[in-house]
Amino acid sequence: MGAWQPLPDDLPSEVRHFVEQLRQLKDRTGLSLVALGARTAYSKSSWQRYLNATQPPPRQAVVALCRVAGIDKDEAERFGVRWELAVQAWPKPVTVPERPEGAARAVGGAETEGEEYEDDPTLPWWDAPPKTSGPPSRRLLTVAVVLAVLLVLAAVIGAVALG
Repeated sequence: MGAWQPLPDDLPSEVRHFVEQLRQLKDRTGLSLVALGARTAYSKSSWQRYLNATQPPPRQAVVALCRVAGIDKDEAERFGVRWELAVQAWPKPVTVPERPEGAARAVGGAETEGEEYEDDPTLPWWDAPPKTSGPPSRRLLTVAVVLAVLLVLAAVIGAVALG
């Protein structure tokens, strides 16, 4: 507990303050990262990234940590505010996509150099909007129909067996 890696020197003060507070809250739980991962929907490696300031945590991770730590509503709201300030100030990785010579612009004419990452760091993967929009796949519909038939079949068998 408390033997944390030093945070990067170039970290914005809002991010540094938030991560330090998050570390203190985690230490207050008395849980290891493995145990914290088991009590929340986030893995040990995710918590390592969040607590070492290499990736901003989703809001739900902060809420889960507050719940596990048993803090009151007012303090949890303060953590929410700190999270919002930190995510706004969090350094965005600069990506320089490779492109063939002569291809100066992306589709639609927009420059792609220095683009920020696409994923919303505040949403876990299950809440993120789908990458492509379109009709649901036929396979998904087939699976849903098969599951519905199995559910009805199980109910009928159960009713007959139990009289």
